[in-house]
Amino acid sequence: MAELEGLEFGKSDFVLLDEVTMEQFMDNLKLRFEKGRIYTFIGEVVVSVNPYKHLDIYGKEVIEDYRGRELYENPPHLFAVADAAYKAMKRRAKDTCIVISGESGAGKTEASKYIMQYIAAITNPNQRAEVESVKNVLLKSNCVLEAFGNAKTNRNDNSSRFGKYMDINFNFNGDPTGGHINNYLLEKSRVVQQQDGERNFHSFYQVRSSEQVLSLYLQRDPAEYAYTSQGASNNDSLCHKAVMAALKVIGFTTEEISSIYKILSTILHLGNLQFTSDGEHVVLVGEDTVKHISELTSTEPENTRKALLYRTVATGGGEVIEKGHNEQEASYGRDAFAKALYERLFAWIVGRINSVIEVKDYNPALHGKNTVIGVLDIYGFEIFDNNSFEQFCINYCNEKLQQLFIELILRQEQDEYQREGITWQHIEYFNNQIIVDLVEQPHKGIISILDEACLTAGKVTDTVCLDSMNKKLGQHPHYTSRKLCPGDKTMEFNRDFRIRHYAGDVTYSVEGFLDKNKDPLFQDFKRLMYNSSDHVLKEMWPDGKMSITEVTKRPLTAATLFKNSIIALVDKLACKEPYYVRCIKPNEVKSPLLFDDGRCQHQVAYLGLLENVRVRRAGFAYRQPYARFLQRYKMTCEYTWPNHLMSTDQEAVEAIVNQHGFEDDVAYGHTKLFVRTPRTLFTLEQERAALIPILVLFLQKVWRGALARMRCRKIRAIYTIMAHYKCYKVKAHFWEVERRFANVRNMADYGKSVEWPTPPAALMQFHRITQHLHRRWWARQLIKNIPPSDMAEVRAKVAALSALSGERVDWGYSRAWERDYLANVNSPLMSTNFVRITKELKNKDQYSQVLFSCSVRMLNWFNNTKDRALLITDKHIYRLEPKKHFKVQKRISLDTVVGVSVTSGSDQMVALHTASQDDILVHLQRGQLNPNQDRVGELVGSLTDHFTRIPATKASITITFVEDLSRPVAHSIRI
Repeated sequence: MAELEGLEFGKSDFVLLDEVTMEQFMDNLKLRFEKGRIYTFIGEVVVSVNPYKHLDIYGKEVIEDYRGRELYENPPHLFAVADAAYKAMKRRAKDTCIVISGESGAGKTEASKYIMQYIAAITNPNQRAEVESVKNVLLKSNCVLEAFGNAKTNRNDNSSRFGKYMDINFNFNGDPTGGHINNYLLEKSRVVQQQDGERNFHSFYQVRSSEQVLSLYLQRDPAEYAYTSQGASNNDSLCHKAVMAALKVIGFTTEEISSIYKILSTILHLGNLQFTSDGEHVVLVGEDTVKHISELTSTEPENTRKALLYRTVATGGGEVIEKGHNEQEASYGRDAFAKALYERLFAWIVGRINSVIEVKDYNPALHGKNTVIGVLDIYGFEIFDNNSFEQFCINYCNEKLQQLFIELILRQEQDEYQREGITWQHIEYFNNQIIVDLVEQPHKGIISILDEACLTAGKVTDTVCLDSMNKKLGQHPHYTSRKLCPGDKTMEFNRDFRIRHYAGDVTYSVEGFLDKNKDPLFQDFKRLMYNSSDHVLKEMWPDGKMSITEVTKRPLTAATLFKNSIIALVDKLACKEPYYVRCIKPNEVKSPLLFDDGRCQHQVAYLGLLENVRVRRAGFAYRQPYARFLQRYKMTCEYTWPNHLMSTDQEAVEAIVNQHGFEDDVAYGHTKLFVRTPRTLFTLEQERAALIPILVLFLQKVWRGALARMRCRKIRAIYTIMAHYKCYKVKAHFWEVERRFANVRNMADYGKSVEWPTPPAALMQFHRITQHLHRRWWARQLIKNIPPSDMAEVRAKVAALSALSGERVDWGYSRAWERDYLANVNSPLMSTNFVRITKELKNKDQYSQVLFSCSVRMLNWFNNTKDRALLITDKHIYRLEPKKHFKVQKRISLDTVVGVSVTSGSDQMVALHTASQDDILVHLQRGQLNPNQDRVGELVGSLTDHFTRIPATKASITITFVEDLSRPVAHSIRI
């Protein structure tokens, strides 16, 4: 870090000062401020000086420079301490907190926003939608809370007038999963009264920038309203748009946003209510304002008027009476009502945000350990010209936080050195426990005295309470008053008392202490709001449900409630690992150039920064139990990885330290190792970071090998099961086939009707072969029973089936085929003549058999028809003249026939095609006894069978199907 910034910028860590004196501390702080270096380290504490100007040191590039880096690798910055807190949370699964302290105007609010911005930027690298939603709500909540909880003061244009502690929950991956916001002591008195030159809360000025001003009955000029008459508008329109956008991102509904604006408007209208007396009763001036208030709060005008003018009281006998106010009581009730409205609105907004960002459905067993980073942005120490009850509570809070700082940074550190047996020179410091006791000690502290005065029956005034404090605290070294110190004319009699705080002397005016501590509000207002028809407003006033006669326990006072909340806050911070940002205000005029030495020196003194430097300089930057240190760094030493064989963990830690040569930079306690400089720790972290990828690869290799072996065993088991299952399925299929076909020899159809079982995939080819074999066996069983004389007919029908199946519906397969029809004609003379002529042709042409003969009708190109006879032998086709004793008219060699054309209909048209294109077109006569007899199939079957049985090299025939013999071919089958 020292190498990154030159000496011209001073020392970037106050621990590096040559001498730890106030003079050198202030010179270094001033030099760095003048050079634009507003951040300086004290060990792990960041000292921040408000620059009062914008610095370009918070962009994405700067965030990347600090992401994952060690604290001392880069120059001092808020991002460095934010990253250190995040790494401690993620690496060690330890809850951390960042405490931002300093007086009003020192830059605490801006610091908390930059820390939130950094944490949001470095988390959720995978851009998971649910995590991004949580981050957006956490960031936008700052904008909303600033609008409703911040105001312009004489010291600060954006002063937090409430305390805020935000817990951010992270999952085991280090991504934010939710959060929770606690608010402390909203300065509600600012609603009705501000000091000269100051403004009310920002929200009252922003609401007048809304487009709804007319429906809210508002004027845009803040001077028109008593509660905002001192403040002027300042860029409130842009802020209003940002707040509206933030409310929508967080999840506020349109109805809820409308209710918020109505409540703000109601408060402004309340401030303009005036009361006057007509002698006996107090009356309201301006009934229109009452109507506006009633409409905005969704209540009845008469009930609103009665709540403002009367107080309902229950007597001891249970009787309820209405008691009218005087002018002073009515004005007091109006202001108390306005303050309560705003306080409950603010608390409701915080609760509404918490309901959105709370961690939902969290299961440690499923989601891992839930770790937390807390960010505390709380009002700083305040010394005004007129310091009242609010400043008393704020300064008490700062005393508690200073006590925590002393406890954790100064006293506990020195006590730990002594407990661990580390040689140590004791550092003197101021312990403010005596001031904390002055305020909170039971029965003796100021808060107890205030509560006692509030509980005392009768008229107890602020002056009486001051007298009681003088009597009980007169001997306390940090308390005084004008009565105890008559010569001090800076205090007034019966009004002022002074507390010597760690940050300086503060004079408080006791006027109004008791009223603000009682925080009274007439029950009539509570019931009025509870009975509102606006359910958002009703939700803010659950105590309005109680009846006036209902006796309730006396509520705790405002001071006691605040004390309890601060004690709980300190306990919450004490159980976390703290990181500190100490903010310093360089001047009172908000100048980026002026460095007020006296003002800054006072802050350095009361913040205890010089003592912090001395403790850090004389002490050790890092300490860790031996077991934790060994667990984190044992891989950097060969003697301790993976497990050491030494007698104790301390010896193993010594082996690690000695191997790296850090003997002179460490000390060994009874249970912990103490490391003096961060450089030693940084070196160990670097070496560990270099080894982690190697170890991860080794673990991945081992784990992947284990996974591969497990997968291999599973695959082997799967294949074994599959093999046995396949074997079972095959056997089961065989058994099923055997069962179904066991008796097929005795069946009439030889098993044709038996349904085959579905085979497994492995037997699909075998199944097809088996079916084919069965069909062949089945066919053989049928054929062997056919007489040899019928075999020619069977062959012809089979040939016709293969040629005509699917193309011609009826082709005569169901009847007996005679083939030689002319030889069996009914006319004896005609058949005798035909038989004679066939013998002559057989002797002459030497054919072996008649394939087909039939009477036909010839059709020529002139559409003339003649009766003829068709004779087809295995050598020739003859066209005969029946009327001339079957004289041969035409002889065509069968070898020249190349095709046969038939139609797909039921007609008997046949065309015989020859190679010489001397085609024959005939119509087969059906016969007189069977007029529906189809002979086309018989002709085609006979020719197909003949050509199939002769060698393919000698002849072939094509069977052609047409819709009409005069049209082109539709289908062809070549035999």
